[in-house]
Amino acid sequence: MDVRRADERYPGGDPAAGIETRHAFSFGPHYDPGNLRFGALIACNEERLAPGAGFDEHPHSHTEIVTWVVEGELTHRDSTGHETRVRPGDVQRLSSAAGVRHVERNDGPAPLTFVQMWLAPLDPGGDPAYEIVHGIADSTPYAVPEAAAMLHVRRLVPGERTAVPDAPRVYVHVVRGGVRLDGAELGPGDAARVTEAKDMEVVGVTEAELLMWEMAPA
Repeated sequence: MDVRRADERYPGGDPAAGIETRHAFSFGPHYDPGNLRFGALIACNEERLAPGAGFDEHPHSHTEIVTWVVEGELTHRDSTGHETRVRPGDVQRLSSAAGVRHVERNDGPAPLTFVQMWLAPLDPGGDPAYEIVHGIADSTPYAVPEAAAMLHVRRLVPGERTAVPDAPRVYVHVVRGGVRLDGAELGPGDAARVTEAKDMEVVGVTEAELLMWEMAPA
């Protein structure tokens, strides 16, 4: 198990424009050949947008983009005609496939925080696709078959236990609160990369929210 702390993330974004980003993996100018990916996961970015701030239209390709809003409301528009508002508890996925362009903005009056995760598809190309699941229930898995991955959302109360999936690769990201994983204390923004997970549990230390990716080998 490889624990990565929130303060180890690479800083990014444009603070003067109201955009603050923290990258868990090698990204843009922060090139680290030893931290390019874990399983299918190639990015896990914590994004904070001030009211009125956002990312203007930009392209993506050959990437599965999954977004989880922590607080606030995210406006999404893309070149295939989708325009949605993503709120806490929603899972949004954009399959960029052979190519798509999108805009992400905070059009609301309050600060916006979201976690965006990029996964490498098994087969590049194809047609872009979009999906949003509103208010996903606790413990309901969300499959991304294009990347042979499964997202598990867990919300824990103090003392509550949840199993870590038995899988070749598991990525655990703490959205909020504190948990204990195999003896390690994890707080907001901390993550653990687990190889060959078996018979492991996460225990809530406080009320907590987790995102766990179950993945095949890279």
